[in-house]
Amino acid sequence: MGIEETLAVIGGKWKPLLLCHLGNGPQRPGELHRKVDGITQKMLTQQLRELETDGIITRKVYAQVPPKVEYGLTERGKSLRNVLVAMSEWGEASIKARAAEGETVELKNMDYSGYLNY
Repeated sequence: MGIEETLAVIGGKWKPLLLCHLGNGPQRPGELHRKVDGITQKMLTQQLRELETDGIITRKVYAQVPPKVEYGLTERGKSLRNVLVAMSEWGEASIKARAAEGETVELKNMDYSGYLNY
């Protein structure tokens, strides 16, 4: 099924968040680490490598001292925009429904709008 492929590529806790932030343009690993609350350096590196292997992001290494690395979305990565928008819209509707029922819902970071930029 197609959903299995989608989940194989962007499934998990961190990949959609990383992709949303990369929608704002190429970023260095340190920037992504600061923006994605709770992700460890090891997990960040692993997730970025997997996204690169799947052709979703690119890794650009600049020849300078100290070395500079940036990650950015590929065209294939940008094609996930509608998936991420749909996930966000569903999540926002769910949060509103839960809040309307009296549940306290706390989000750690409200700025995942990068996917709207591509």
